[in-house]
Amino acid sequence: MALTLPAGCSRLTVAPRVHVPPRHRLTVFATVSSPPSSGREKAVDWVEATASFFEADTRPIMLFDGVCNLCNGGVKFVRDNDSRRRIRFEALQSEAGKKLLRRSGRAPDDISSVVLVEKERSYVKSEAVLRIMQYINLPFPQLSFFLQFVPLFVRDFAYDNVANNRYAFFGRSDSCEI
Repeated sequence: MALTLPAGCSRLTVAPRVHVPPRHRLTVFATVSSPPSSGREKAVDWVEATASFFEADTRPIMLFDGVCNLCNGGVKFVRDNDSRRRIRFEALQSEAGKKLLRRSGRAPDDISSVVLVEKERSYVKSEAVLRIMQYINLPFPQLSFFLQFVPLFVRDFAYDNVANNRYAFFGRSDSCEI
């Protein structure tokens, strides 16, 4: 069964019920998919489209909000504590940042979170922060190890509260300082 939403923007497909023993039951009742393309639009493989970012330099790229004072301070902190220069930086608002956001499965205008893009994987929110901590000097890799035992929903709840209020608490600049 399929239900097309207004303006043909998506298709809602309802999966038929299948008998599964109760202890193994994880029911998917609907999926959302894009409508078939009109032929003019070609799907872009963003991993392939951004592969050039990792050809000559395989270091991960930290994406950050370039106008956020907290984010710029975080980048300066990481730079000061990354003595082996293991991380590269790119503002979320830049063209490269937008492409890397799409590679990470996020909207190109989503500046709500720090993102760490590695050659094979991307991390967002608190997972990105913990992963960044693993690349910088002592004692941060060890601190990251212990913080990983805090449940993800708790870490992301704390992260979101800071991220949603970052401009109010720390302000913003007119342009990227990094």
